[in-house]
Amino acid sequence: MRERADPAAPEPVTSTTEVEVRYAETDQMGVVHHANYVVWFEIARTRLCAESGFHYGEIERLGYFLMVTGVEVSYRRAARYGDRVAVACRLERLGSRGLRFGYEATRDGELLVRGATDHVWVERESGRTCRLPERFAGPFRRLAGLSEG
Repeated sequence: MRERADPAAPEPVTSTTEVEVRYAETDQMGVVHHANYVVWFEIARTRLCAESGFHYGEIERLGYFLMVTGVEVSYRRAARYGDRVAVACRLERLGSRGLRFGYEATRDGELLVRGATDHVWVERESGRTCRLPERFAGPFRRLAGLSEG
């Protein structure tokens, strides 16, 4: 993950998910197709949200979505069929309306892919963007390594 601006700040929570590369995720060269990393990011992000105390499905049931507004992916090395890839996710930025998750996919400690997704909070009923819902503020601040205040 990227270096923190303030080393004295609390450490953000990092959730790591292991993925075994399936044959269907590879191309004719036996290399993981680039789009699959974004799917793996979602798996890791869902696990991280669960560590906040709110599984993503529960966030939706409570009336909110985390709409993706941007995706960045930087490819370094290829993963291949049968590899075990660790996908780490952490909350890099938490704003009043949006948030940014950062990701790293590694194989045996070797960086394969680094990426990020940007999201905004959306009210399920209206479909409109909204401020960070109060009930999620504390748990998501903890994920980001921010104090509760």
